[in-house]
Amino acid sequence: MFRDFSKKALTSLAVAGAALAASLSSAQAEYPEKPITMVIPLGAGGSHDLNARVITSIIPTYLNQAMIVRLTPGAGGQKGTQEVANAPADGYTLLFTHNYIDMLQQHVENLPYNPAEDFVTVARVNYAPIAVAVQADSPYQTFEDLVAASKENPGGVQMAHSGNWGALFVPAAQMMKALDMQWNLVPYQGGGPALQALLSGDADVTMGFPSSLAAHVEAGKVRILATAGPERIYDDVPTFAEVGVEGDVGFMHRVVLAPAGTPEDVLAKLGEAFNALGEDKTFTRMMGRLGENIDIIGTAEYDAMRADQSEAYKVLVDELTGQ
Repeated sequence: MFRDFSKKALTSLAVAGAALAASLSSAQAEYPEKPITMVIPLGAGGSHDLNARVITSIIPTYLNQAMIVRLTPGAGGQKGTQEVANAPADGYTLLFTHNYIDMLQQHVENLPYNPAEDFVTVARVNYAPIAVAVQADSPYQTFEDLVAASKENPGGVQMAHSGNWGALFVPAAQMMKALDMQWNLVPYQGGGPALQALLSGDADVTMGFPSSLAAHVEAGKVRILATAGPERIYDDVPTFAEVGVEGDVGFMHRVVLAPAGTPEDVLAKLGEAFNALGEDKTFTRMMGRLGENIDIIGTAEYDAMRADQSEAYKVLVDELTGQ
């Protein structure tokens, strides 16, 4: 009897010891232990998709784990954004989004999430000036030609964009207001599909960023009529200010967000990886080929910028909607 009891006791102790060891091992395991998913709430072929492919090809060097891109377009970016808002706050599901989806949409729609409360910044990767683009054989040789046609036939020019109140829609709305003209704004599930609409002839004009337009410009398929920013990007293409569109129009911030409540040590590890990415020579070279800049901003600084963006976008929405 004593021997049987001892065996049972030893077995119980062994099981308890194994459980404790497993618990300690799990607690001491260093993030990340498995691949990280980066959700893009937009369609394939747009500038976010192209930028993400470069990011995820290099950043595993600094995380010792793969980062996988998942495209989840729909509802102007809300589908993918809600997916990440509902994901566990463990650092394994991130959102690669932009300032219009992140901080503007809340002022025009009742969202199924609160962007200010449900997300925290991992890193702002870069920013990009937008460009107005037409097919190379378009009858609109200059931006002035496009404006004249738009005024002569209000709503007759088809403008493909990436979703209501998104990165292409907002500059278009600002441009129409500034120049007193009207386009027919047709939504697509991201900048990539909007660009394909232009290339296929389903749209007369669209907007895009360097990474998505450069190859088509070089191939002679697309012509740029005007670009955002204080200085010319192309010697023979005017800036928005030169064609009468003043102010902060057409800049997109590409930002990686995590669900609120993500542990500080996980955010720190991710932040370190993105900072290292910004200094990586291969990453710099690959982003240069896309025509994109690199300007990494961390959690605290960009979270403050998000709050400022929200206030500015509330004013902008009120102006554009006449509220």
